[in-house]
Amino acid sequence: MTEVSVRFFGGPLDGRIQSLGDVEPVSGHVMRHVHLHDGPKIESHYRLGYAPETGWEYRLCALSAPEVDEV
Repeated sequence: MTEVSVRFFGGPLDGRIQSLGDVEPVSGHVMRHVHLHDGPKIESHYRLGYAPETGWEYRLCALSAPEVDEV
């Protein structure tokens, strides 16, 4: 299996590219990022999607889901 990477759009992770590792990507999956540095806690949610032109991407979304993955 070749390494699959994902790019982040929006929020504090904008522009970051990271490997998805051994996890099979699932379009629509939502992850949560919590930023705690130098100030109040900032919580951002990103939804995973795929486009043939750009590949896998996490886009900032407004969501208050009880079960999301943290990065």
